Amino acid sequence: MSELSQLSPQPLWDIFAKICSIPHPSYHEEELANYVLSWAGEQGFVTFRDEVGNILIRKPATKGLEHLKPVALQAHLDMVPQKNNDTTHDFTKDPIQPWVDGEWVKARGTTLGADNGIGMASALAVLADNTVEHGPLEVLLTMTEETGMVGAFGLQPGWLQADILINTDSEEEGEIYMGCAGGIDFTTTLPLSREAVPAGYEHIQLILKGLKGGHSGADIHLGLGNANKLLARFLFAHAKALDLRLVDFTGGTLRNAIPREAMATLAVPADKLDQLKGMALHYLETLRNELGLKEKNINIVVENIAANDQALSTISRDAFIALLNSTPNGVIRNSDVMKGVVETSLNVGVVSIKDDEARINCLVRSLIDSGKDYLVETLTALGDLAGAKTVAKGSYPGWQPDASSPVMALVEETYKKLFNKAPNIQVIHAGLECGLFKKPYPDMDMVSIGPTITGPHSPDEQVHIGSVGLYWQLLTALLKAIPAK
Repeated sequence: MSELSQLSPQPLWDIFAKICSIPHPSYHEEELANYVLSWAGEQGFVTFRDEVGNILIRKPATKGLEHLKPVALQAHLDMVPQKNNDTTHDFTKDPIQPWVDGEWVKARGTTLGADNGIGMASALAVLADNTVEHGPLEVLLTMTEETGMVGAFGLQPGWLQADILINTDSEEEGEIYMGCAGGIDFTTTLPLSREAVPAGYEHIQLILKGLKGGHSGADIHLGLGNANKLLARFLFAHAKALDLRLVDFTGGTLRNAIPREAMATLAVPADKLDQLKGMALHYLETLRNELGLKEKNINIVVENIAANDQALSTISRDAFIALLNSTPNGVIRNSDVMKGVVETSLNVGVVSIKDDEARINCLVRSLIDSGKDYLVETLTALGDLAGAKTVAKGSYPGWQPDASSPVMALVEETYKKLFNKAPNIQVIHAGLECGLFKKPYPDMDMVSIGPTITGPHSPDEQVHIGSVGLYWQLLTALLKAIPAK
């Protein structure tokens, strides 16, 4: 029996434990999707699957509540696969291992998948629990949200019957979201040339690690370190002076996760190796002084390795390092309309060198289209200066706040009645699928709620147990309070 079975509400936690047992990183959700379809069929629910793999489950209204407006509960099927360096885990084959640590549920060395597994579990728990009263109900589970919102992009008009959609992908209990940022992927590809490493050089790996990482939208305002940017900063300061030859660079694994580690393979003149190590130690102290309150485990490691690969030419080395060092990162502008909310940001998420080219993958986010356009133009201009090819793709819209939303007012009212305090009405800088849903369903009234999840998109991800109970109270009370058609 799972340790989570001892938690309340039990049906939700039991379902979440099952979700954790089935591998479901982005692009590998099919096993979980098949399980959900089989489970829903056994329960006697009507199920559908569309061309992109989205799942729709319908449950009739509780007797006597057939007159209420139909509601769709929505979550996404995939999770972000991130693990600690010392954790052996294949996200396509191995189950997540959740465990209870006081007031929190965590995973052993990996992301937990509470984003958006708890939301999915809550929707399925509503289906399974006949004591929950509701009107006509739909559950929509979308495919591959974390790496491009594939399911939301593919959602067709006329499939859903609901008038109201409750998105379950928010990550702070007591906050109700009425809008979110849009985003776009941006890739810069820089051509490289290589040459033999001169005689008298030693090969080393320079590794910057131990950063917290996190969600590139929800955590971007926290001032956390970006390993790609921090390592580029060191190389820009010292590569020419030490005549370092760059063989390889790799950092980050997902464009929507703040990179926790980056590594450069270098050839160093043998008589300058000690100097490099001293500079790395000095730089580590600098970073601890700048970031130490937030990045308590930051570290730089210099390791000797055996290698005979060619290095980048000095021209290519300088072009790559300068481009990466000058690429903007983090918060670009805060919103004037929504106080305390980031308006525009970007995350330098994944950097890699392969043979004769370097790739820099960024995720741009903004509450306004002009902010997104500005950053695309900035990155394009940098690429032009460096002689690189640039591509912007996968643009998705933000979710425009609607201050007159009836369901927003209902959630606020219901929350006050339940907990005798007002919730915080917010716009989130992270991307939610609601903006895309508005295209096929422009008249659908939408809101987003959820429990407290910290550290999403990193192995520090955890969900607060008590907040899940409060979220469940709000969700079930809200379903019963939905107005008549």
